[in-house]
Amino acid sequence: MPNIIEMPKLSDTMTVGTLVKWLKKEGDVVKSGDMLAEVETDKATMELESFFDGTLLKIFSGPGSQVAIGAPLCAIGKPGEKVDVPESKAPAPAAQPAGAPTPVMQQSDQTKVTAPGASTTSKTEVEARPLVQPQTATSASVGQPAPAPARGEDERIRISPLARKLALEKGIDPALVTGSGPGGRIVRADILAAEKQGVTKPAAPAAPAAGGATRQALAPAPVLRGAPIQDERVAAVSNMRGAIARRLLESKTQIPHFYVEVEIDAAPLLALREQLNTALEEEGVKLSVNDFILKGCAEALRRVPQVNASWEPGNGQAQIHYYSAAHVSFAVAMEDGLITPVVRDAHLKSVVQISAEAKSLGKLAKDKKLKPDQFSGGTFCVSNLGMMGIPRFSAIINPPNVAILAVGTTVKKPVVKGDQIVVGQTMVLTLSCDHRVVDGAVGAQFLNALKRLLEAPALLLV
Repeated sequence: MPNIIEMPKLSDTMTVGTLVKWLKKEGDVVKSGDMLAEVETDKATMELESFFDGTLLKIFSGPGSQVAIGAPLCAIGKPGEKVDVPESKAPAPAAQPAGAPTPVMQQSDQTKVTAPGASTTSKTEVEARPLVQPQTATSASVGQPAPAPARGEDERIRISPLARKLALEKGIDPALVTGSGPGGRIVRADILAAEKQGVTKPAAPAAPAAGGATRQALAPAPVLRGAPIQDERVAAVSNMRGAIARRLLESKTQIPHFYVEVEIDAAPLLALREQLNTALEEEGVKLSVNDFILKGCAEALRRVPQVNASWEPGNGQAQIHYYSAAHVSFAVAMEDGLITPVVRDAHLKSVVQISAEAKSLGKLAKDKKLKPDQFSGGTFCVSNLGMMGIPRFSAIINPPNVAILAVGTTVKKPVVKGDQIVVGQTMVLTLSCDHRVVDGAVGAQFLNALKRLLEAPALLLV
């Protein structure tokens, strides 16, 4: 009996997945571990992995189609085996063949789809995969820096999950590593060799804007006088845009928002940041203002833990969940939406650690390579429009969080210090609170705690 692979649920907010592209075609021989297709969720583009050996007998949904969770995607079995078209309305927890493992999605290694035909190499890759053969390639490059592979911006970086994890731990940019595995796949030994050869540091990050925002500027469209400002069109709503619309509408209409705001003296923070960046330049460390904001929020949550909570409706009996750890997320703008990667246990990490993790997560988010556990489970969120020159704004709470901090840009302005009017640098922080959990006094306590930390930022280093 053929094995039916169904659309898995990959996040709490996912209801459907969009098939971007099939990497195999009907009649292809597939093995466990082969990538069958690329699927766009509401958060990222993922790869559908097969856990079956056999022949791809039938594809039930074509590229571009949206498939509900639990609906059948394809059938794998013996050549010539009959395939009965499964019910189109498969329940979410659809039954699977006895003993069959749950198909899983792996993070896509590519931002854009590869050229057709790429899947034809998969068989060879799978057969060679068990072989650990990086030593030959790495030994050939001993004594000289590993050359950066000639990859285009859109070219896929093939890397094993273990190598990707190791690269993240060691701060190595996989784009600078030459893969010695099958088909140029980067394996663990390549990362270790790259570390020895001094290609361990990622490319120097671009200098952050004065606001140190985590959002990257969206490039403005070129101005063409006399031409239409854009092509008139009607576009389908992407999974990500649909999820944003649904969740934030629910948030704004179901959560009783209120806002508290404070203006801080940002001069000490900017001075400390400059001092640290100068001292750590040789180590390749470049701290942003937002790194301090994330750390400051974690410490403020330690001081006012009532804000580190969520409202849980339950089955008729609501309850409030107070968390013991500060998992601070931050908004990252993308071309087709936004996502909030999470720095877990931020209260236990240094500013430098938070900075490195935030940069890595931000890049993964831009490349749509975040794994579900990297953008879920946050207990507090930061949204920063400082780099876009926005002085102040109010953000919508990202449920199940009960608060979100909106960070404006630093502004030079006259301020009163003692009895003197001097030129100061200020920043406006706005806290949106869920009044079901956070009262005005608690919100004010949190902002005051954060203000004290950021105006005496040395406290964030101890």
